[in-house]
Amino acid sequence: MSAYTAIDHAHMAEALRLAERGLFTTQPNPRVGCVIAQGPSIVGRGWHERAGEPHAEVHAIRQAGAAARGGTAYVTLEPCAHHGRTPPCADALIAAGVARVIAAIEDPFPQVDGAGMDRLRAAGIHVASGLMREEAREINRGFFSRIERGRPWLRLKLASSLDGRTALADGRSWWITGEAARKDVARWRARSSALLVGAGTIRTDNPRLTARLAPDESTFIAPLRVVLDTRLEALPADAHVLSSDAPTLVLHARDAHPAHSGYERVESMAVPTVDGRLDLGAVLSLLAERGCNELQVESGATLSGALLDAGLVDELLLYIAPVLLGDQARPLMRMLSPSSMDSRRSLRIIDRRMLGDDVRLLLRTS
Repeated sequence: MSAYTAIDHAHMAEALRLAERGLFTTQPNPRVGCVIAQGPSIVGRGWHERAGEPHAEVHAIRQAGAAARGGTAYVTLEPCAHHGRTPPCADALIAAGVARVIAAIEDPFPQVDGAGMDRLRAAGIHVASGLMREEAREINRGFFSRIERGRPWLRLKLASSLDGRTALADGRSWWITGEAARKDVARWRARSSALLVGAGTIRTDNPRLTARLAPDESTFIAPLRVVLDTRLEALPADAHVLSSDAPTLVLHARDAHPAHSGYERVESMAVPTVDGRLDLGAVLSLLAERGCNELQVESGATLSGALLDAGLVDELLLYIAPVLLGDQARPLMRMLSPSSMDSRRSLRIIDRRMLGDDVRLLLRTS
């Protein structure tokens, strides 16, 4: 079982493609795909479509029917072994009579974490894991971050001019980038569990923070809008985030008092402060407790820099437009300056592509 064949790789690659079909809809659950095969022939396919509904293995088993018996199940995440909103997938695979299960990666969720594999082995099924592990982890990087680190995967979205400016001196920024880039942002928003901004961004831009996708992609779960408003006095009463377009959570200091009744239309919670500012680590912990896997931050220079300085940013989604705004325009971020070139911050480019006239970079901090 330690050596995987070309057929094994092909079937797991298909399972990963299936998992991606749940990119916008499985929150807070992981995205999982499953293929059941008899040798080179696939007899069943499935993916987890939405939280609370059957898991990937169940869909694949239903499609395979009697052909599952004696076959191999390729699953992008270890089959669950506990009763949640659905029965254990390990039991379903045992009942289906599969002879072999290959999982791309183990599930770190405490109620699974090896128990699914153990249950399959106890039933006499040959079990292995690790095939295309990194690819499987990548598609669920938010889920792994929440379970293993107790905080969501944090993606910082920024758009700038060629000279590294995000808005005019008066704060106006609509639009630096073109339509293709803005449509791309909507897809990244839709895959996120939550979107976070500071109150200053709301005052300046009054964004709706909603994901507007094409009709065939419209079944996503609307991400939670999270606003940091320390004193509960910075949001205008007519701010779009205080509407019912999407769920909104306003985070504030414990001794804050709302400045107007508009705050009553949304949920609010107190978090600890450090030197008069909201504790960003506590904010991320709170969001993880609420099941937030991927957090996309769309903030101004101050909050962006604070998150980077605190070591809380996992990746940057940077859109660069072929325009110049000048040295009086607002900077990309305000952060601690390195003392030397040797101590400068280095990032890894994961992906780069053109979107219309704009360049999109996906960068990792580690």
